[in-house]
Amino acid sequence: MTDRYAVIGNPVAHSKSPWIHAEFARATGQDMSYASIEAPLDGFARAVDAFRAAGGKGLNVTLPFKGEAFRYCQRSSERAALAQAVNTMVLEETSFGDNTDGVGLARDLARNLAVDLAGKRLLLMGAGGAAQGVLGALLEARVGELVIANRTAARAHALAARFPGVRVCRYEALERSFDIVVNATSAGLSGAAPPLPEGVLRPGVLAYEMLYGRDTPFLAAARAAGARSCDGLG
Repeated sequence: MTDRYAVIGNPVAHSKSPWIHAEFARATGQDMSYASIEAPLDGFARAVDAFRAAGGKGLNVTLPFKGEAFRYCQRSSERAALAQAVNTMVLEETSFGDNTDGVGLARDLARNLAVDLAGKRLLLMGAGGAAQGVLGALLEARVGELVIANRTAARAHALAARFPGVRVCRYEALERSFDIVVNATSAGLSGAAPPLPEGVLRPGVLAYEMLYGRDTPFLAAARAAGARSCDGLG
């Protein structure tokens, strides 16, 4: 019997998950299908219920549903509970949620990009599900300082309050001394970039885009400023 999986989000057309999982199935010989589900913004739970009723075994979750996925799941891993966001759902008799965003980012930086996070000054842009998912792993990696910037200051402060030592700063007040700048916003999907002051991106800075597989305005700005740029494909 074919195992059914999917990625769920809105939008979801940008996701490379179907291609990645098709290659995985080919390499491992697993009999599986992997689809894309664009759920209505107010219909995440209904879409999951329908997929589950049709025999779906698991889901990857992309924006803007990671927080809602956490609330949907009856059980979750410790790191998902810390993040209050889920990017991986196992649909059995009870639903289980995990969050691999943080460990994936930390491993990509360490193994693929040879970046030691210890002691680094890191700017995290965004306060949604993607940002929530990576904060714990970044702090575990002993970053020297972690600053959150977000267009909606209240969301940034609410997120920072759950993680001791994390600081919030308005975009216009950002300093120019960060070693790593991580874009966890969805701005790139609409062809925009976070409003970084001039000089934050500069030679010697690593600019990391969590959206993968597309040349976003943030990455273009990083290259133009002479910063090292990479995305979340790993």
